[in-house]
Amino acid sequence: MIDLRSDTVTQPSPRMRRAMAEAEVGDDVYGEDPTVNRLQGLAAERLGFEEALFFPSGTMANQVALLLHLRRGQEVLAPEGAHLYEYELGAPAALAGALVRPYPAPRGRPDLKALRALFHEGPHQAPIGLITVENTHNLAGGRVVEEGITRGVLEFAREKGLPTHLDGARLFNAAIALNTEPSRLARGFTTAMFSLSKGLGAPVGSLLLFPKAMAKEARRYRKLLGGGMRQVGVLAAAGLVALEEGPSLLPQDHARAKALAEGLRKLGLEPEEVETNMVYLPHPHPEALAQALKAQGVLVGVLKGRLRLVTHRDLEDSAIERTLAAFRWVLENPSGQFRTKGG
Repeated sequence: MIDLRSDTVTQPSPRMRRAMAEAEVGDDVYGEDPTVNRLQGLAAERLGFEEALFFPSGTMANQVALLLHLRRGQEVLAPEGAHLYEYELGAPAALAGALVRPYPAPRGRPDLKALRALFHEGPHQAPIGLITVENTHNLAGGRVVEEGITRGVLEFAREKGLPTHLDGARLFNAAIALNTEPSRLARGFTTAMFSLSKGLGAPVGSLLLFPKAMAKEARRYRKLLGGGMRQVGVLAAAGLVALEEGPSLLPQDHARAKALAEGLRKLGLEPEEVETNMVYLPHPHPEALAQALKAQGVLVGVLKGRLRLVTHRDLEDSAIERTLAAFRWVLENPSGQFRTKGG
């Protein structure tokens, strides 16, 4: 079975498994797990922050960031389609007591003019307490946000005296696509998050990055949400390997995604533009098409009327060829259900 549902489906590499088995551990709730401490130190150094904290998930890390920044009843401005709005189960309201107001972000890229127009400071509306950016932007098709656009958002936030948070779950993908360092894309944000289990290949884990002054509160909120993980160095060891070797494997993921998109176009389909490791394919019958592909040995995701196909480190070039063969078979099936262009 070829699994293209997400880049979270990867298996730990042999090197990761060895590192996990041999990991030196301690009680991380007391800050005594040496492997976790090494991972946090390396992440902070790589991203240009003073501190980093290891979390079991990106959702928990994002929500702790909101707790650090917001008072109950405030709004957080997030790009339309943002993960923390669409796929974090209403956690901003449930945990931080915050409202999420989406701002225009065509193709995942913040529209600064529209953001300025949407901003309010009147006495009859919820006060705005935080501005966020997502890079890469998942629902926009894994699109990247260029440094120049980010700088505009950060300057606007400083003008308004607001903190900023970067949901950089796939920040390393963005850096590879833009031929830059992830630290440049994270520079200037008050807090930032990136995932080890999306693209980089770790079995679990994300890092939240922040100024030293927030360290005590960040740990307190993590424990409050159930993130006190004790001898978690067995997982952090895999994260260290992912952070060290994962970024170098991302270019091949991007190349395979582009090859997949090009192959789909040759079959008469119309995938959206590919910038990183995601191929989004609009289709009038996405669920039915996904089931037909599953019967041919290919698993794909379905999000908002589109198929989502995500390349990752566990795939080889032959998987792209086999996926295209599965599409071809489905499109040419005598039933004719998917035969015409675009459905």
